[in-house]
Amino acid sequence: MNKKYIIIFIILAALLSSAWILQDVLFRTQAQRLFLTSWDEIRGEYYDKTLNHQDWDKWRLKYINEIKTKEDAYVAIDSIIESLDDPYTRFLRPEEFEEQTIGINAKLYGIGVNISEINGKTTIVGVLDDTPAKKAGLQAGDIIINVDDHDIKGYKINEVAKLVRGPVNTEVTMGIIRDKKTIIYKIKRNEIKIKTVKLDMKDNIAHITISSFLSQDTPVEVQEALDKSTKAEGIILDLRGNTGGLLPNAVIIANMFLPEGNIVSIVDRNGKSTKIEAQENYGYIKKPLVILINQGSASASEILSGALKDYNRAILVGEKTFGKGLVQKIETIQKENGLNITIAKYLTPSGADINKKGIDPDYKVEYTKADFLSKKDPQLAKAKQLIKDYDKTLFDKKD
Repeated sequence: MNKKYIIIFIILAALLSSAWILQDVLFRTQAQRLFLTSWDEIRGEYYDKTLNHQDWDKWRLKYINEIKTKEDAYVAIDSIIESLDDPYTRFLRPEEFEEQTIGINAKLYGIGVNISEINGKTTIVGVLDDTPAKKAGLQAGDIIINVDDHDIKGYKINEVAKLVRGPVNTEVTMGIIRDKKTIIYKIKRNEIKIKTVKLDMKDNIAHITISSFLSQDTPVEVQEALDKSTKAEGIILDLRGNTGGLLPNAVIIANMFLPEGNIVSIVDRNGKSTKIEAQENYGYIKKPLVILINQGSASASEILSGALKDYNRAILVGEKTFGKGLVQKIETIQKENGLNITIAKYLTPSGADINKKGIDPDYKVEYTKADFLSKKDPQLAKAKQLIKDYDKTLFDKKD
């Protein structure tokens, strides 16, 4: 046999006998690649070119040869992100990335319940209307004890949620405890539409609550609510507790109330400022407008409320907003992971940088624990009063 072929044969035999070693090497390489991709994305995209005044290469040199597993890569990525001292830049593991993607797409496949851990037990805290769970008879307060063949004792909430979700028209069997009795439900899964907008018409005033700007459907839902409010005397946009979401959503909704003008300016890592202008809109809504805000109103909520305040188009009622004036970009890493990177800061139309400062309301009104317990809402009451007693020029100087 040719000496050349003998050598090749020996090499192949050695490789086959050491397949587990090769697999381990390949696994480490994938883990290292996960780290390097994240490291490089941050280096090239992060809005602070100094990366918090540090030598970014030192992290690559420190960790690259220490990473043996995917978990090692996760720890290393979390460590370098922590060095940025930026709570909004973060790495998303597969389950976290999946949750965020579900929120953006505004849909999931399951039965339509919200669950939480209460006193160590997985408890249904809400049942969505017009869902399989509602039709089957599940109720808030039901305690879940098993899902299909899984005894869920000790399971985390996201693990239980993953068991409950599944393809459309597949069946899930759930055991729950209600009034100390065990009940078994067999429920067929379906597509669950996530609503981020709620309309409440009272006293001829449209109270529109926007719980999040994360869903791509949020502007459509707001427009639908406005279409149902054509006869309302005025509009209240409730952004309390709305921590933000997608920047375009805030811009589109602001444009519903503005005929023209700059809605927000984005300043990138090179200091270049880009103005996002309202599309010419002669059919913009001119009704009296009040926006409810509090310390939980952040990011896209502040873009919307800041723009409408700067143009004297809305009155802000409540408490100072959170103060998040930074813009994040969502990157997909190795298909299953995500990276939220701060890529820019934004300024309101007047040029105000609200990061870590927040936006002050025109009328400061507190909402205390005592108000909550007594089912009173002084902030909403103030908003309604302002609409009832409004001075037209106060709401829109252009009319």
